[in-house]
Amino acid sequence: RCSVVRGLGDVYKRQKLGKDQATVSKWITNTTQPNLETMMQIAKVLETQVDDLLRFDELPEIDTKVK
Repeated sequence: RCSVVRGLGDVYKRQKLGKDQATVSKWITNTTQPNLETMMQIAKVLETQVDDLLRFDELPEIDTKVK
């Protein structure tokens, strides 16, 4: 699961990405997620790293037991 920084609500930044408000809204509300290429573009527009756009603290626990 990823969460896009709310800074993309800015019209100028959305236009730099070529995305409309509805698409960005879906990312912000975690309805859908951008693909890796788009994540790299978002990080560039927001002047940050892709890692900063992801919330690793919300990963589901993985069952490592052998069955």
